[in-house]
Amino acid sequence: MGLIRSPSMRSGDYLEGMLSDYVGGKGKLKVHKSASSRLVTALTCLQFAFAVYATFLLYYMSPAVDLRTKPDFTWATRIARNWRQLIITPHVLNHYQEAASLVSAEIPPLLTPTDVCEHEKIDFLQKKSNDAQMIKLKTELYKEILDFQSKSIGTETLNELMAMKSKWDLKGPNRPKVTVILNHFKRKTLCAQLDSLLQQTLPFHHVWVLSFGSPNELSLKRIVNSYNDSRISFISSSYDFKYYGRFQMALQTEADLVYIVDDDMIPGRKMLQILSHVAGTEKYKNSVLGSIGRILPFRQKDFTFPSYRKFRSKEAGLYLPDPAYDITVDKIVRVDFLSSSWFLSAELVKTLFIETPFTFMTGEDLHLSYQLQKYRNAGSFVLPVDPNDKATWGDSEHRLAYVSETTVIFKDVVQVRDDQWWKALSTGYITQWAAMYPQKIDALFYVHSVDEVRALAPLLEKFRSTVGKKAYIVVSGGNFCPCEDAASALNWPKLVCKERRFKIFDLAIGTLSGVSKSEVPVVQAVYSSMKGLIKIHNPSVVITVADIDSNVKKALKMATETKSNGTTLVLLPRPSITKVLWMADLRSAALPNWNRMRISVNIVTQNRVHSLTRLLKSLSNAYYLGDEVPISFNMDSKVDEATIKLVSTFDWPHGPKTLRRRIIQGGLIRAVSESWYPASDDDFGLLLEDDIEVSPYFYLWIKYALLAYHYDPQISLPELSSISLYTPRIVEVVKERPKWNATEFFKHIHPNTPYLHQLPCSWGAVFFPKQWREFYVYMHMRFTEDAKANPVQIPKSRTNGWQASWKKFLIDMMYLRGYVSLYPNFPNQASFSTNHMEPGAHISAKDNVVRHDKSDFEVPLLQDDFKALLPNGKLPPGSKLPSLNLFNQPISLRGLKAAGAKLGQDVLRCDNATEIVMVDHQTGLPSRCSKF
Repeated sequence: MGLIRSPSMRSGDYLEGMLSDYVGGKGKLKVHKSASSRLVTALTCLQFAFAVYATFLLYYMSPAVDLRTKPDFTWATRIARNWRQLIITPHVLNHYQEAASLVSAEIPPLLTPTDVCEHEKIDFLQKKSNDAQMIKLKTELYKEILDFQSKSIGTETLNELMAMKSKWDLKGPNRPKVTVILNHFKRKTLCAQLDSLLQQTLPFHHVWVLSFGSPNELSLKRIVNSYNDSRISFISSSYDFKYYGRFQMALQTEADLVYIVDDDMIPGRKMLQILSHVAGTEKYKNSVLGSIGRILPFRQKDFTFPSYRKFRSKEAGLYLPDPAYDITVDKIVRVDFLSSSWFLSAELVKTLFIETPFTFMTGEDLHLSYQLQKYRNAGSFVLPVDPNDKATWGDSEHRLAYVSETTVIFKDVVQVRDDQWWKALSTGYITQWAAMYPQKIDALFYVHSVDEVRALAPLLEKFRSTVGKKAYIVVSGGNFCPCEDAASALNWPKLVCKERRFKIFDLAIGTLSGVSKSEVPVVQAVYSSMKGLIKIHNPSVVITVADIDSNVKKALKMATETKSNGTTLVLLPRPSITKVLWMADLRSAALPNWNRMRISVNIVTQNRVHSLTRLLKSLSNAYYLGDEVPISFNMDSKVDEATIKLVSTFDWPHGPKTLRRRIIQGGLIRAVSESWYPASDDDFGLLLEDDIEVSPYFYLWIKYALLAYHYDPQISLPELSSISLYTPRIVEVVKERPKWNATEFFKHIHPNTPYLHQLPCSWGAVFFPKQWREFYVYMHMRFTEDAKANPVQIPKSRTNGWQASWKKFLIDMMYLRGYVSLYPNFPNQASFSTNHMEPGAHISAKDNVVRHDKSDFEVPLLQDDFKALLPNGKLPPGSKLPSLNLFNQPISLRGLKAAGAKLGQDVLRCDNATEIVMVDHQTGLPSRCSKF
């Protein structure tokens, strides 16, 4: 400063010289030493006086003092002035008058809010629409939403909300700490907000005033300082953190709750109390609350979604409350996102940053609600108000907020926000439209790579081209499977990735979660998005390839298992995909049962190792669709060594393998009937003797038939007791055994129609659990070594004389109770199994006088997909299946029951004209007679 203090210079001289330097005068005033001493004493006393003044000031500004009453500090000022006059003599004061005036110019005086506050001018009236049609449409939509919510989640008035039990005791010790965050840029509303917050019926814990890149930073800081409240802090940065910065700041609070408020919101003085109470209720504790919200667009008649800014459109959604259309919020309403203010627990704020936002330039309001619902199952709610009490309003001057609503009309911003909410809806955000109008589709395909798109493309196109079917595809997106690449693989225009129409959903995995070597972000993103999409679209099945990434598979399993109405995950091996195009022909109600059935292969063998080898080879070459298929080998006591070695070393990758060997020779009747017993009503047994050979498509035929005729709730076919793999060429129950050709017989209906037959098949058939239990009991009650002693004698049937045959007892039971088996019917009797008629217990047996022509029994195996051969390329409805009696004569199912009742030889005596025996299907025991 131009003055260097010498060691001999005294304090008073130094101070005099320093002040002279500030004044900048050339001539030096001669000062008496006594005057300098008096100056030092005077300044010390002034310091003490101001210390006392500051102590009282800090006391009155502490949080414990009620700030709604303004303290009077004039008494302290008067004391300071009196001390000044007593201590400092007039000539000393005059001596330093010029210097002191310059020093005081460097220290700004203490300002009050009155000195620095500015206020927003609102020189317009609230906009009101005079469009009668739009008023009608908007109010109707609002009423529809409220009606739905009142029935689904319940809606409460403000009084009802305040009467609910809350964890926060606003008048007791358990009072919540609330941090209020005010974000300011150019508006002149800070003073109005602070005045309102200082008058709250529930005092705040802290107020943080944020100024990020604001041109008004200095004036905002002056305003905060003028309030001189230790609870109010000013935080600024020359960098503009945009709309997300305030939420990032909220992560730092130690408060229980956070109230983030835009600069266009002036909350009523009861707002913190109302918000805190509702946030403490059990129903709304996991929610974000606010005063203004939006309902996103509804689907239009052309199945597209409009812009949320589309003019004169009911489907564009709602802005709530909307004074322009006289829409007020008198009951709490769930919205798709909140605007202008957000009240939530500090813990919930973290959720905003789980996924990288679509953009940091806008849309933090939607992103918050989307993330909270997706990862916390949290809702967004607009609170009701008392229209006669502005203290309950979150925006006591709604015109400020409405200016923002009506002026943010930049086309590029609207497009970005449209893209953002559509992206949210496409990745599982359940909007109010989705909640009100749950969809129902048949299949939702998921692919994680472009190769998987190509593999599943035939089945997807089959679903989409089948009348009455709906199927969409979900792609992982990001670097895994970009939407545009998937569209190209499907020969779809790339424009489908931009359309607001349900067809292809891009999860953008990796793009949203960033680069990571951990599997957690992928699992989390797939699970959370698919869970939402499944809830919105209610697919019967979610289909993907069986060899998909194991972590993605886990996520898909979790997502489908959370759906209460039974969406099923279908994992298809790639070679099988083109073989199951018939999936698209099944009813939606049948598809969820895809994984429900358990079909086991049960082989009866003893000493025909060559035959067994052929059977096992054909089984190994079949398609099993990735299902678990247990296999069992049932060997009699006289099994040979070669057979034991073969079954012991046989590798079966499709499920568990079981070996059973009898101690005492039981013969074929016991070997077959005891080879399988159902563990549940979804357990089906395929019985095969070792001289059978199967088609590669046998399992597909069984599964297709079960889904179409047994697991379809719209099909009632209780008479169906088994599914045959074989098509007979002769009528075996007639003595002459005439040849028979099903293709020729049914040509007037369709030459390849499947049909129902009263004859069970012993050369490859799947038996149903309920009827098999019934058969066990029946055979136990009717078994005789002497066939003639059997009380059931079917007229004109050669089965009456069959000895030691399990099939004879099954025929008897089916005849008496009207049961049938489903048979395939293809050209030249091509079948899913064939009988090679090799010597065994019956064929070429010494006591069997019947001579068998191999050509009457050995049929060709189907080596190609059978779907195209069926009527109209699919299994006909159950009601359209023709039915035959035991003798291959056409008859209705009712006629079959009538014939069994007429015979009157069942284990219970029933009315021969109108009743048959009914059984307990859990035990198989006969229980009563029932009319048919």
